Amino acid sequence: MKAIVLAGGYATRLWPITRNRPKMFLPVGEGTVIDDVFADLEADERVDEVYVSTNERFADDFEAYLADSEFEKPVISVEETVDEDEKFGVVGALAQLIDRENVDDDLLVVAGDNLISFDLAEFGDFFQGKGTPCIAAYDVGSKERASSYGLVDLDGDCIVDFQEKPEHPKSTLVSIACYAFPQGTLPEFETYLAGENNPDEPGWFIQWLQSREAVHAFTFDGAWFDIGTPESYLEAVAWKLGGENLIADDATVDAELGENVHVMSGATVEDSELDHSVVFEDATVVDSALLESIVDESSYVEGLDLSGALVGAHSEIADAEE
Repeated sequence: MKAIVLAGGYATRLWPITRNRPKMFLPVGEGTVIDDVFADLEADERVDEVYVSTNERFADDFEAYLADSEFEKPVISVEETVDEDEKFGVVGALAQLIDRENVDDDLLVVAGDNLISFDLAEFGDFFQGKGTPCIAAYDVGSKERASSYGLVDLDGDCIVDFQEKPEHPKSTLVSIACYAFPQGTLPEFETYLAGENNPDEPGWFIQWLQSREAVHAFTFDGAWFDIGTPESYLEAVAWKLGGENLIADDATVDAELGENVHVMSGATVEDSELDHSVVFEDATVVDSALLESIVDESSYVEGLDLSGALVGAHSEIADAEE
């Protein structure tokens, strides 16, 4: 079995934090967003190759990251784009990678910005048991949230209807970015695109595929985070930390800390209050209050009360009266 980890997005909703780094490298607990995906695929003996589908802009970052990691399976496969306007869409990028890498095997596809509570091997077991295209599905518990995803209607674990981003969802069970396709299904990507269907979101392809053949859904409880906004990122951090705080050994912290605070290596936090916030390497926060905020590396914050703030790398912001 082959695997593709989707890592080609530019994460503009998380700028400036992701302006110059892939969002998959954002720290979540002791690791990064993408580490859990790589670890699961590394441990699954059925998976013999892992293609990391990324863009030209971040290809070198991924090469350096993997060279310093413990993972042996991932290799970089580069989309020929350097900004958001040039993207092929996820389905287009998948079809391009399948052709570029001559993939001719069962295929597992997972988004690198997914943080999920199940082991991908469980999903692989489900897929092998069904022998059909499969997706993972999760109950988001809100019809408002469900309208942003692909809505799944099931008879048992067989999908009987799939609607991508419906305006008026009838349920709250949605498709997450985790898919598996038998070898014989791979040519359908080209068939789908040749019909001038939507190349952007995989859900449109699943909706089209489900009308042509059986597709099954692996449903799971627990947690799932689609990390695309500051809010979802901080929610994922909170889930990993579980109410505790993570302070690097060489960080200097003399502050009142609430819950789910991550202060990284070389950072300094003095005379401040922090709650549900992340302070990156070598940043300084003095005489400030941070709630649900992110301060990027080598930044300086003084005398401010910040809520829901994103402070870009190497920035310096302070109260003018200080």
